[in-house]
Amino acid sequence: MVKVLIPGALRSYTGRSQLQADGDTLDALFADLDRRFPGLRFRVVDEQGQLRPNMRIFVNGIGVRDLQHGLRPDDFVAVVLALSGG
Repeated sequence: MVKVLIPGALRSYTGRSQLQADGDTLDALFADLDRRFPGLRFRVVDEQGQLRPNMRIFVNGIGVRDLQHGLRPDDFVAVVLALSGG
């Protein structure tokens, strides 16, 4: 199980800030999360299967944009909502 940190803006889906999910890639991880928390994946991944521009994903502290990035069971994934404005 991969540990996942959920940003405050998405906690209305999960009800908590940290959880565990299955997946050998980020794409599989978000599919598992979406099965358990419907609508969550759509907030992170767009209709073309790409990360939304305002989302940042960190795996063990390293920024990742490729949803095919491989995961190990002891990984820590942080989903971060990038702030914008001016």
